[in-house]
Amino acid sequence: MRFLKSSSSFLVILSSAVLLALQSCSPNNVTLQNGYKKHFEEAGLTGSFGLFDNGSGEFYIYNLAQFKDSSYAPASTFEIVNALVGIETGRIVDEKMALSVDSAGPIRMDSAFKQTSTPYFMEVARRIGKDTMQHWLDSLQYGTKKMGNAVDSLWFNNNLTVRPDEQLGLVKKLYFGQLPFQKRSQEMVKKLMVQTANANYTLSYKTGLSYKQNGKAVAWVVGWIEENKHPYFFVLQSESAANSDIKNASMLVLNKILKEQGFFEGKR
Repeated sequence: MRFLKSSSSFLVILSSAVLLALQSCSPNNVTLQNGYKKHFEEAGLTGSFGLFDNGSGEFYIYNLAQFKDSSYAPASTFEIVNALVGIETGRIVDEKMALSVDSAGPIRMDSAFKQTSTPYFMEVARRIGKDTMQHWLDSLQYGTKKMGNAVDSLWFNNNLTVRPDEQLGLVKKLYFGQLPFQKRSQEMVKKLMVQTANANYTLSYKTGLSYKQNGKAVAWVVGWIEENKHPYFFVLQSESAANSDIKNASMLVLNKILKEQGFFEGKR
């Protein structure tokens, strides 16, 4: 048994069932951050958020039940896995490999990853093939591991779903090179995750956007922020009406939470 701390500093016992649900990081301490709710509400979103301090073992979570129990299509965050499998199997030669996948002309793998080029990674998935992709889903124990009929749309079809805590476990293992891939594959994808790097911090993440059967939009932001060579891993999952600008709203929520936690100044 471990202990769960609320933002009001009251201690309650964290059940073994919850610990199993948070197995991706096995935190010693979980702090419920109910104050984060205001950031979601101001952006017109619902959802959950988790931040793991790898050095202290502290886990800060908003909406614990949703974070550990709810499962959603990974959308373009699956490009992390798609890229890893593509590199590992040789379907992606390196980050400079260009493919012509639409009328815009050839696009390099690194640009496709940064810009979330779905056609590029659909083609990569087709080259990987259904059997090989299923092997890696099983090896990674990735979410529900259910592909559906089409390998090139498995991350959108709602057969394959993943929980927020599983997403956090994936990026944490990627950062430390602990996934069942060669070091080269993991280092290449880890490098592609970097979005902002300056003297104070490095912010690395992948976003995703999909739609539930009820029409609601679901967005992800998964990754880490590093200050003074110390990583903090995060997952933000949000929901909103289908016609909302959920991706930008989610990034706004992420930035507010990280700023509230004292990031961006290089003092962590």
